[in-house]
Amino acid sequence: MVKVVRYPGTEISSHQYLDSEDFAGALREMFDGALSFVLRNLPKVQGTRSVNEPGRPLVPAIVFEELLVNALIHRDYFIESPVRLFMFDDRVEIISPGSLPNHLTVEKILAGNSVIRNPILTSFASKGLLPYRGLGTGVRRALAEWPAIQFTDDRDANTFLAVVRLEKVQNEPIKNLQTGGNEPITGPLDESKVHRSPDGEPLRPIEVQLLNALLGHPEWSYDELGQQIGIGRSTVMRHIQALKRRGLLRRVGAKKTGHWEVHLG
Repeated sequence: MVKVVRYPGTEISSHQYLDSEDFAGALREMFDGALSFVLRNLPKVQGTRSVNEPGRPLVPAIVFEELLVNALIHRDYFIESPVRLFMFDDRVEIISPGSLPNHLTVEKILAGNSVIRNPILTSFASKGLLPYRGLGTGVRRALAEWPAIQFTDDRDANTFLAVVRLEKVQNEPIKNLQTGGNEPITGPLDESKVHRSPDGEPLRPIEVQLLNALLGHPEWSYDELGQQIGIGRSTVMRHIQALKRRGLLRRVGAKKTGHWEVHLG
C-alpha cells in the first residue's frame, strides 16, 4: 500500500488534512494513484498560459516518477508497513520501509551506486511494469531536474526518507541579469534563485545549470554538458531543444565547429 496525505501548513496534524487516499493493489495501480495525487496537490505555475488553461506543476513530474519507482521497487517488503507520502506547504516527504541494504549509503547513491534488494521486481520494472530508466540512475535524474531534494537513511527507524523542498517562485526577472536589448548575456545566473525567462515561464534548476555551462563553454557538445552536470546525453538534448524552442538558446555556425549563444532578453 501507498498511503498519501496532504496536510495544511508545515507539520503533521492529528485532526486535520486537505486530501488523503490509500492506494493498494498492483504496483502500477499504486504508482499511478500516488503520482496523480501528488500532481493534483502540487502548487501550479501559470507562466504564459491563460487563466482558462491549467498551470504546470512547480516540480517536474519526472522527479516524483523516479522517487516513487525507487520507493516501490527498493523498499523492504518484509516490513509490514506502507510507503507513506506526506505533502506540506513547503515540502513533500516520501518514506520507504527499510533502511539502505548492505553497505550502501546516501553518498554512494548520489554517486550512482545501487544494490538490488528485490531483483525479481527490478527485472519486471525494467521490462515496462513501471517507468524504470536504469539501475542507479533514478536519484541522480531526479536531482538533475530538481536539486532541492534531501535523502536520509534512518537506520534507527529502519526507513529511507526523501524530502522534496518546494521552492517559492520569486519574481526575479532575467532582465536584471543582462546587459539589455537582445544581445547575448555573459551571466552567470544565480542558481539559488528561481528566475523567469522573457516568456514568463520559470527556469528549472537544470536549465539554469545548462545555461551557465554554455555561458562559460559555448563550444561544449551534448556529451560534455552531460559529463559536467552529471546527466545523460538524452536528458541534455531534451532540455536544449526546449530552450531553443523558447528562444533562449541559439546555435551559431556549423554543427561541429559552431557554438551556442544564450539569449534571455
